[in-house]
Amino acid sequence: MPITSRAGRVACVSLALLATACGAPLRKKEVSVFFPQAPELPRIQYLTSFSGLRDVEEQSAFDRFVVGEKPDVKLDKPYGVAVHDGKIYVCDTNATVVVFDLKGKSFGTLRGAVGPGRLVQPVNIGIDADGTKYVADPVRGQVVVFDGNDEYINAFGVPGTWKPVDAAAFEGRLYVADAQNGVVEVLDAATGERVATVGDKGEPAERLSRPTNLALDRDGNLYVSDFGRFQVVEFDREGRFKATFGKLGDSLGYFARPKGIAIDREGRLYAADASFNNVQIFNNQGRLLMFFGEGGDAPGNFLLPAKVVIDYDNIEYFRQYVLPDFEVEYLVFVTSQFGHRQVSVLAYGKEKGKSYPADAELLGRVDERRNQEIEKRRKP
Repeated sequence: MPITSRAGRVACVSLALLATACGAPLRKKEVSVFFPQAPELPRIQYLTSFSGLRDVEEQSAFDRFVVGEKPDVKLDKPYGVAVHDGKIYVCDTNATVVVFDLKGKSFGTLRGAVGPGRLVQPVNIGIDADGTKYVADPVRGQVVVFDGNDEYINAFGVPGTWKPVDAAAFEGRLYVADAQNGVVEVLDAATGERVATVGDKGEPAERLSRPTNLALDRDGNLYVSDFGRFQVVEFDREGRFKATFGKLGDSLGYFARPKGIAIDREGRLYAADASFNNVQIFNNQGRLLMFFGEGGDAPGNFLLPAKVVIDYDNIEYFRQYVLPDFEVEYLVFVTSQFGHRQVSVLAYGKEKGKSYPADAELLGRVDERRNQEIEKRRKP
């Protein structure tokens, strides 16, 4: 049965399916929400969300009878998120890094975050291809490093000299957003030694103000969400300024409180805005293609979205939530700092058998909607 279109593209679907060996546990019936709105073809499907222990752990009837019902431990105020090998790592800023283990169907905290690995205010986490984890902790004043088994390895940086708020690894380099000094520090990912800095050179328009979140594309180009500039700034892999995305404003393609960003394999930029409570998608030329989400606690909505992450490797864990006629290309994780759906999982894809418009056609439609908004505001 094809996906039907109406405002919000909402369709009820039962999620009472048998979990596969590698699938997530059974979840109650939810509502599948599609973006963009009709009459556009669907590109984003809301799948499910995670906020606490009961969203991933299974407890047998016998166990409940013997030891009683487990309390539903919840996230407090999440920000950063990363996904690796069937595990969702969430930075709970008032606690530690929380781990939703989809493979093991368990909920817990990062094993090595005790003793010398103790975290004070983990804000963001980056995971390298080998599983090494880099947690940016601005209150501790360091980037804390954990290995593929989640054990503590090292801590980079001198407390008090910087304010690390995000970390992203790429080909042996670790890029760290330093909100205190308005720069991105480039470190050797193994030793923590400084290799270079980004965003402190060139003309004033080419410099960073208050970098908060980072993303890297397949070619090593660096994207920086700058809260002080109300923009996303792009640099090449040598640290040279390339371009900007968006500017301060309240219309489509603008930013008010830009937060987390991500880049897909086609070069599309995803940018969360905590003021608009949505995520905007731009092409690689900085033109807005679409957006999804709005303020609220309903499926597909966000409350102070903080981080957006794209994942190509863990689709099978969420296959049971995808409507049969929707073909998934990759997953999109978005954190909300408040509400009942603090880690939303969505899928980017297309409806089977449908011909989708090229990006150029989408750009024209976005421009038309933007002009309509402007005209409405001009009317008395």
